[in-house]
Amino acid sequence: MTKQTQLKVLVIGLNFSPEVTGIAPYTSGLVQGLVERGFAVDVITAHPHYPEWKVHAGYGGGKTSEFLDGVRVTRLPHYVPSRPEGLKRLASEISFGIRVMFAKWGRPDVIVMVSPALFSTALAMLRARMSHRKRIVNIWIQDLYSLGMAETGTGSDFITRVVTWVERVTIAAASGVVVIHPRFAAHLGEKFGIGSAQIEVIRNWTHLKPTPPFDFTAVRATHGWNPDETVVLHAGNMGVKQALGNVVEAARLAEAQDLPVRFVLLGNGSQRDALIAQGRGISRLQFIDSLDDFGFQRALASADILLVNEKLGVSEMAVPSKLTSYYNAGRPVIAATDRRGVTAAEIESAGEESL
Repeated sequence: MTKQTQLKVLVIGLNFSPEVTGIAPYTSGLVQGLVERGFAVDVITAHPHYPEWKVHAGYGGGKTSEFLDGVRVTRLPHYVPSRPEGLKRLASEISFGIRVMFAKWGRPDVIVMVSPALFSTALAMLRARMSHRKRIVNIWIQDLYSLGMAETGTGSDFITRVVTWVERVTIAAASGVVVIHPRFAAHLGEKFGIGSAQIEVIRNWTHLKPTPPFDFTAVRATHGWNPDETVVLHAGNMGVKQALGNVVEAARLAEAQDLPVRFVLLGNGSQRDALIAQGRGISRLQFIDSLDDFGFQRALASADILLVNEKLGVSEMAVPSKLTSYYNAGRPVIAATDRRGVTAAEIESAGEESL
């Protein structure tokens, strides 16, 4: 092996396999790619709990360690609130961050921290920079917390300023920063003063393989979708940012007008129970639990339309991870989002590339 392939890499992130949605597939894919290139990789993560915000069956308890495809994965227990909002979400991240601070890191040459979660990343960065051994520490940013709070209105002006300060200090302490979109890079430069030489843009990829031929009629029948109805499917997290209440109301309107349209919400999240309550009695609204990659891929490809829905005001904070899976399915995509935002730009770009 060359010297480069002998480097030891430690990846620290709240979400990892076997979680099937959100950031976990990308962190897991990064680790797999590093291993395939000859790097020695360790992972420190939490027990799987997303997007249900409930520790998955077979996990939980105290600290555990296992080997997955040659990677040592250390799972640390942390507080998992059933409704991850406000102080409960903060407590969840801090509890994981404290566990990370006192965990055994070994002697990695490079550390990759995945954000979100911001506050656990900040605590991990504090330990890394207080260590007598100065390591290369990179942050991989999937979402921008400060923008998220401002755009979703989930915090007061004071709290937003505190979060912005934490985010700025944490990112500035990194050796390098990877972001998933050029607009994130521009924001870090303009608002946080991070030099362009310190930032690298690496877009997310689809973690799904190309969809093989299958009987979509049979898949639709499995989910109870009629051949003569238009299925509009939203997949992934059901949280505050997605603001799926208007999808529930669209289903109510379709029912009132006797339209052959079915709205499907596939996945889980902090707002799912509230959405179920809001949509009780609407026959043109359907909820499906999270599926494995095999079932997920076929459900997407069997729908007529794939939907992205975002809260009014959300424009710059994140790039929906579902888009890579949507494009892989090869179905029409529509979005209810800010016309000037990142999501709209990504969908328009995809349309131009397909012409």
